[in-house]
Amino acid sequence: MAESKHASGSIVSGVAGRYASALFELAQENAAIDDVAEKLAVIEALAAESADLRRLLVSPVFTAEEQVAGISAIAEKAGVTGLAGNFVKFVASKRRLFVLPAMIRDYRALVAQAKGIVNAEVRLAEQPSAAVLDDIKATLREVADAEVDVNVKIDPALIGGIVVKVGSRMVDSSLRTKLNSLRLAMKEVR
Repeated sequence: MAESKHASGSIVSGVAGRYASALFELAQENAAIDDVAEKLAVIEALAAESADLRRLLVSPVFTAEEQVAGISAIAEKAGVTGLAGNFVKFVASKRRLFVLPAMIRDYRALVAQAKGIVNAEVRLAEQPSAAVLDDIKATLREVADAEVDVNVKIDPALIGGIVVKVGSRMVDSSLRTKLNSLRLAMKEVR
């Protein structure tokens, strides 16, 4: 898959990246970057909650006209207007709604990069307390020397500990990994 370098220096790829880049540039020109991000997040949340909306996004059975009508009604009812609303309708008219979740993700990445925000994924065995989460965020801000957007995922298979991924760097101090390492070391001793 070919990659294209966006004017702001980020790398996005494919159809989703091209649409997200175009939307980001329009949002920049109109001083609406945050407004568009908020409204796209509304569409994303609605899709997460509604199987019918997800079906509208991905099903090839619907015509472009039906997709435009459906997504227009949903966007209007949810208050997704302006640039974001027009973008979603345009995507529907081009029969690209199935790529909308990736477009939203790529747009969010472009916004984060423009603001100097680093994305981090933190996996834990159980939901952390607010104090522990604040400590994790503070540590990541210090290490990254930038503002950090932390995405917490709960993975009970880790047993305990933490796995942190920031960019291409990953630190795995989960109990599962330590036990696997110990298991391998014990097999070598035999």
